[in-house]
Parts: sequence; C-alpha cells; structure tokens
Amino acid sequence: EMGDGVQEVLATAGNNRLGGDDFDKRIMDYIVSTFKAEQGIDLSGDKMAMQRIKEAAEKAKIDLSGMTTADINLPFITADQTGPKHFETTLTRAKFNELTADLVDATMGPVRQALSDSGLDKSEIHKVLMVGGSSRIPAVQEAIKNFMGKGPFKGINPDECVAIGAALQAGVLGGDVKGLLLLDVTPLSLGIETMGGVSTKVIDRNTTIPAKKSQIFSTAADGQTSVEVHVLQGEREFAKDNKTLGVFHLDGIAPAPRGIPQIEVTFDIDANGIVHVSAKDLGTGKENNITITSNTNMSKEDIDKAVKEAEQYAAE
Repeated sequence: EMGDGVQEVLATAGNNRLGGDDFDKRIMDYIVSTFKAEQGIDLSGDKMAMQRIKEAAEKAKIDLSGMTTADINLPFITADQTGPKHFETTLTRAKFNELTADLVDATMGPVRQALSDSGLDKSEIHKVLMVGGSSRIPAVQEAIKNFMGKGPFKGINPDECVAIGAALQAGVLGGDVKGLLLLDVTPLSLGIETMGGVSTKVIDRNTTIPAKKSQIFSTAADGQTSVEVHVLQGEREFAKDNKTLGVFHLDGIAPAPRGIPQIEVTFDIDANGIVHVSAKDLGTGKENNITITSNTNMSKEDIDKAVKEAEQYAAE
C-alpha cells in the first residue's frame, strides 16, 4: 500500500521452487525427447550437449517473449558411428505455452496467498508490478491479467527494479534518501517453545515492523527457579519443525508451584529486522535477553520453503 511517500508491505508470499530455470528445463526436455525420437540417441547424459541445449532453451524462451516462433539450431550436437548429428526445429509460442502451462498455473498460488493474507480483494488492487526476467513471458502476464482483471504495469524494467529498490532502501537507512518510508513485515512468525515441544507464536508473520509484543508465560514444574527460552521462527506447530534463532536462560525465579510465576517474554523487532527477545520474572524483576541480528535470519528461499511446509503439514 503506497501513499505520501510511505510504502507499507501488507503481506508476502512466494514459491522458491519456481523460476525461470523451470521454464528453460521444459524446453530442454522437449529438445532431448524430440532428438531421441528422431535419432534414437538420448542426450541427457551428455554434459557438453546438455550445456548447449540449456543455452539454446534459454534463448528460445527469451525470443518467444517477443515473437511467436523461435528457431533452435544445434549443429554437431553429438555423433555416432554414422557421423555427426544435428538438431534443428522451430518452437512456437503455442507449444511453449503447452509445455509450461502447469508452471504458469503455479505462479498464481502465491498471488492468491498474498491477497488472502493482506485481507484485500483483487478488485482493490490498483496496480500490478511484475519483476524478474520471466515476468516477460506472455502466458504469465496473461494469467495475471485474467486473474487480477488488469494487466501488469509497464513503466518499470523488471530486470533492474529489485536492485534499484534495494539501493533506494539503503539510501533511506543511511539517511541519504529523504521522503520515503518502507514499512516491511515479518516473513515468518516468531515465538518460543512451550511445554510439550509446542511452538507458541508471539509475533505472527506479516506483522508490520518495527513491532513489539509481549506475552505472559509461567513455569512447568513446582519449585522451578530457571527457565530456558528457546526462540523460534516458522509456522509449524512443533518447535522441532521450526528454525532455532537462539536460546537463553532466565535464572533466579522465586520457587513456587507451577503456573504461579509470571514470566513476561517480549519480542522487539526494529526497522532493520534485528530481533531483541527478553524474558522478565515479574515477581523478582530478574531479566535476561538475546539479540538476533539479520545475518542469522532465513534466506528468501528458506522462508518460502518454511511457509509451504507449514501448509503441507498443517493437518498433522
């Protein structure tokens, strides 16, 4: 959501298992299968041939973004006892769309997820920005247009805008760029391990940062004078299935029956994504904390994988 120099991220979603290489792979498989049908030779085990096929497939994909046909010419791709073998074919955009239809369908999953998480209806979206080279694929653009009811905005370079955005954000954080504010969100939930190995969320994913939230916990055993705070990141129900960000201990709790001590756990995330976690015994005032810097956070690929796995195993 944008307005008056403020860009607020309402939700994030993605699929790290899907990208331009997957579209290339479909063309590669098509070339290999076609050549095998014509010549009776399987090129899939020939590393040099496969490298040439990969380069030809990527070029064909790019060509088909601007043309309806792409010529694929691979002279001397291999040889047998009868002599050298060549491969030549014309790949149509229609055939490419047929080969990659399921990949295009898969791109819509994260779109639906992000809309759902944001609480917005697609009719409330005013502009669709598509980034990355594969966003130029006509079938991808058409799928977005059919789903959203509007085509992608053409006023950006999809190959450059991510880098430009990162540079602008660096300028904002460094104080060199004025008048812009990015309100980002936490990509995954943050919480702690509680009794039974359960992961209890304190800050839900897609919470706008900076953010600060507290929750009261207690002891699990009578006379317990120390607790271990196991800080977690992820969407799974059990701690063992999520990522450990850090562990610290709070000692000096006054002995009491279980459930009586009040221990306040606070998560404080700053604008740089640095997480400060503290635990305080409200009875004694004893406190301990841990700071988790951004370099211990999960990569984009890990984030997408964690969300997908959480959805897959939600029924467990």
